[in-house]
Amino acid sequence: MNAQYKKGVLDLCVLSLLHQGDRYGYEVSEYLANRIDIADGTVYPLLRKLKGDGLVSTYLSEESGGPPRKYYALTQLGRDTYQTDRADYLAFAQAVAELLTDEPAEDPPTQQPFKEKSHE
Repeated sequence: MNAQYKKGVLDLCVLSLLHQGDRYGYEVSEYLANRIDIADGTVYPLLRKLKGDGLVSTYLSEESGGPPRKYYALTQLGRDTYQTDRADYLAFAQAVAELLTDEPAEDPPTQQPFKEKSHE
């Protein structure tokens, strides 16, 4: 798959996973790698960027028998950004899907050229 396609939506994919619930970095990385085929080391810089942008926060949680794990959670700004970006992406994807169909495109409605009003 074209790397630019993936690069453009990875932030949204991570926000979507965190919208479903808090996750630790390796869990996010593995989930995405198994579905989108991303390179190792892609997710952690992205999580740091999202944290720096105020979209996610982190906390440590100790698992039984293991070292503490750093979990990522959406902030209110992250939840708001996810909802907005999700709606924008879905509208964009729908428009692209319509363009990529084998059906002939409808001609757009004819519009009259803009004419400035005269101030007499």
